Amino acid sequence: MSTRTTDTSHGDGAARRRRVLRAALATAAFVAVALGGCARPAPGGTAVIPPAAEAAAAPAPAAAECADAITSYAPTTGTQIPAGSTMEAIRSRGHLVVGVSADTLRMGARNPFTGQIEGFDIDVARQVAQAILGDPDAIRFRVITAGDRIPVLVDHEVDLVARAFTMNCERWADIAFSAEYFTAGQKVLVSTESEATGIEGLAGRRVCAPEGTTTLERLADYDVEAVGARTHSACLALFQQGRVDAITGDDTVLAGFVAQDPYARVVGEAFSAEPYGLGIPADQVDMARFVNAVLDGMKADGTWTQLYDRWLGEALGPAPAPPSSVYGRS
Repeated sequence: MSTRTTDTSHGDGAARRRRVLRAALATAAFVAVALGGCARPAPGGTAVIPPAAEAAAAPAPAAAECADAITSYAPTTGTQIPAGSTMEAIRSRGHLVVGVSADTLRMGARNPFTGQIEGFDIDVARQVAQAILGDPDAIRFRVITAGDRIPVLVDHEVDLVARAFTMNCERWADIAFSAEYFTAGQKVLVSTESEATGIEGLAGRRVCAPEGTTTLERLADYDVEAVGARTHSACLALFQQGRVDAITGDDTVLAGFVAQDPYARVVGEAFSAEPYGLGIPADQVDMARFVNAVLDGMKADGTWTQLYDRWLGEALGPAPAPPSSVYGRS
């Protein structure tokens, strides 16, 4: 039994204020989840396509033999656009269609003041639009959940997915990826009142992660009760309502949550390496090679570092060197 005393003249008031604020934050998070399915035009002519109808995430396929999980297709023609290519078809259409998040602060989230979706992933996608169409705004965003990422590529509903997309062997079996453009790491977010210092300190606790993600699957390796939710924002709502004890996810995602909730903090060392790639339909190898040329240019000319500093530097610290591009697929 705890013997800690409470200063009722101040402590109860502070606790009450925390409860009121967290209730307000939980309501805001719930509203954000509810509004995530509403379509609205964004300023500047950028169209936003409504998300696909909600569906249960498909179970992950059995692990595949994959000696070169983090490999892609080396550029062969730079950012030239050959006749008959996927890129020429996109240019003829007049816009790039990209599957994105609208609720992952700093990576891909709707700005409540402008209505535009913005973040590191969004600006990377804009670089591809610039290279193909000569206009970073010639892009249509389709808001998708984590579980939607592979289906919309397999069904050719989008040209790219830029949504904190970890490359792994199972996903390589269904789609193509660009070279790695960001290296994240899985950590946990807990209340500032929690004594947990990492995932190991959450034994028996309820830990939330989005359905259809490697993040949720990895919880099976720990003595916690895994709780799946449709999106990261849905996890945040559950956390602020006290229905889960922690959220796990990539440090990029959790950094955004800390900015939203003053009573949350990220703890522990990363217990995974999450190499992000842009998802591309498997049969569009020319597009993968083209996108890799765009990424290589960003890494070489300082654009990658500028985007990191703009969106992630404050939360994650000074920019590291951009991840090296790894090729190897024929």
